[in-house]
Amino acid sequence: MTPTPPPPLRITAGALARGGHELWRGLDLEVQPGELVAVLGPSGAGKTTLLRAVLGLERLTAGTVETFGVRRQAQQPWRRAGNRRIGYIPQQRPLPRQTAMRGRDLVRLGIDGHRFGLPIWRRADRERVQQLIDAVGARSFADRPVGLLSGGEQQRLRVGQALADDPGLLLCDEPLTSLDLANQREVIDLIDRYRVRSGAGVLLVTHDINPVLEKVDRILYLTGGRFTLGHPDEVLTSKTLTALYDTPVHVARVGGRLVVVGAPDSDAEHHHHGGKEDAR
Repeated sequence: MTPTPPPPLRITAGALARGGHELWRGLDLEVQPGELVAVLGPSGAGKTTLLRAVLGLERLTAGTVETFGVRRQAQQPWRRAGNRRIGYIPQQRPLPRQTAMRGRDLVRLGIDGHRFGLPIWRRADRERVQQLIDAVGARSFADRPVGLLSGGEQQRLRVGQALADDPGLLLCDEPLTSLDLANQREVIDLIDRYRVRSGAGVLLVTHDINPVLEKVDRILYLTGGRFTLGHPDEVLTSKTLTALYDTPVHVARVGGRLVVVGAPDSDAEHHHHGGKEDAR
C-alpha cells in the first residue's frame, strides 16, 4: 500500500513573538493538496509574519513547521534557497516607471533568479517563460517595460514568476492590494486555476475576503494573539468574532456583502469581509 504523501504545509503548536509581543500561539494548521486557506485579520496580527515563518525568514518561538514533510523546529535557522516547491506572490506594489526590465524579464526571474553568476539564456528557459506568459494572459504586454504597465498587468507577471517551478505550495501575501475589482477577479482566477490544475495548496493573506470567498475552503482569522480556524460560514459570524475579539462584534449582510462592525481596531472597523454575490 502506497503511503500517503505529507501535506504541503503542516504547522504544529506554532507560536511566534516579535519584539516581546506574542503574535500567536498554539497554532495547528495543515494545508492539504488543492486546498485554499485564506488568512484574515487586522494589521499587526501576524498574517505576513506567518508566511515569513513558512518561508523560513522568521523563526518560530515554539512548535514546528513542515513543508512537504521536511520539519523545522522552533528557533532552527533555515535557508529557503533550494526549496523551489514553494511559490510566493508578494503584495502588489507598483514598480518605478523608469524600470527598464521587460515584462518577460520579470517572469524569467522565477526561472533563473536563483542561479549564481550571469544567467545563460537557454532555449528551454525561453519556451518556459512564454508558457508562463500565456498562462497568465500577458502576451500582449510581455515585451513592454514593466514600469509602464498597470498594477494588474504587473501582478499577472508576478503570478507567472511564482508559478515558474510548478510549486506544490503557493503563498500569497495580499496579492490583490491596490487592484480594482476586475483585476482582483482576474488575479484570483489565475491562482485558482493553477490550484485546481496542479493540486497545489494555497495560503492566501488578504484584508478583504470578498474577491476570494467562493474559492476559499477554510479561513484562519488572527487578531490580538488569538486565532480561529474553520469554514467561512463558521468563522465569519457575530458569535465567533465576538469571542475572538472579546468584545461585541456584529457581522451583517449589506447589499450582498458581509460587513464587520465594532471590532476594536481601525483596520477591522466597518471592514468589508466580502459576500458571495460580490465574489462572482
